[in-house]
Amino acid sequence: MGVEVAYRCWGTLNEQGDNAVHICHALTGSADADEWWGPLFGEGRTFDGDRDFIVCSNVLGSCYGTTGPISINPATGKPYGRAFPAITVRDMVRLQWRLLQGLGVRKLKFVIGGSLGGMQVLEWGKLYPDYVDRIVSIAAAGRHSPWCIAMSEAQRQAIFADPNWCNGHYEEDTPPTTGLAAARMMAMISYRATVSFEQRFGREVQEDGEFAIASYLRYQGQKLVKRFDANTYVALTEAMDRHDVSGGEGDYRAALGAIAQPTLVVAIDSDLLYPPRDQQELAQWMPNAELEWLSSPHGHDAFLINMVALNELVMAFLYP
Repeated sequence: MGVEVAYRCWGTLNEQGDNAVHICHALTGSADADEWWGPLFGEGRTFDGDRDFIVCSNVLGSCYGTTGPISINPATGKPYGRAFPAITVRDMVRLQWRLLQGLGVRKLKFVIGGSLGGMQVLEWGKLYPDYVDRIVSIAAAGRHSPWCIAMSEAQRQAIFADPNWCNGHYEEDTPPTTGLAAARMMAMISYRATVSFEQRFGREVQEDGEFAIASYLRYQGQKLVKRFDANTYVALTEAMDRHDVSGGEGDYRAALGAIAQPTLVVAIDSDLLYPPRDQQELAQWMPNAELEWLSSPHGHDAFLINMVALNELVMAFLYP
């Protein structure tokens, strides 16, 4: 099937085609990296359009312009839905490589991303060692753990339990919003940390008698259903569960050992979803990796919250 890719660019590609940078986004992210990683953009920062040609593309299987479950299946004239082919993180990266080839990029200075984006970064290092000079993987692992797979499956089951799910063949005007909202609520718990919730909400009760944390979670669920698609959520979380840089066919440790580019691995000290031991493992087995810590009470989402501190870590690695 033909594939469309939504992407955005900042800056100008030089004549040599070697001043490019690629940003890989997370599960429900988009190509609009300047909106969700704004503090990393600007003169003298990680993403400087006067210095580099910066590209961020929407991943394969998403719903923000790149071909995915909401795209029209030419065989039926209807959205693919659950008929969309099973994909992997590696498939996402291969499509990104083809996009960059089409844009005239001959060399990437570095690839960077957090969470699902960090998984893509590791695949970049594995697949295209001569094309990428450096990689920055943030709050990610080289393969999805049983803990992460369990989290993903529970969220998918919440979607499947929605009466509007209809085995993925729901109508556009009656999507399984209740299930998707519940899945997002579960995910938000794993994205934060106990200290973060205690500091922000404690046991506060609102005027309506509801716990503030409960109201917050419902708000996050409703916020997502207004901008995301349930089939897409299922397809991408399944792709994340399949993630394994060894391809599931070889020695995992050896696969990490083959990623030889200078690598920055960033661990978040309060991350419950991808705990620091995942990043310590990467730094231990990748021959040219260094481990840095993003200290934060906010858990996994700290890479989208403590962005000034993150920018400083990345800049110190890229331009020591």
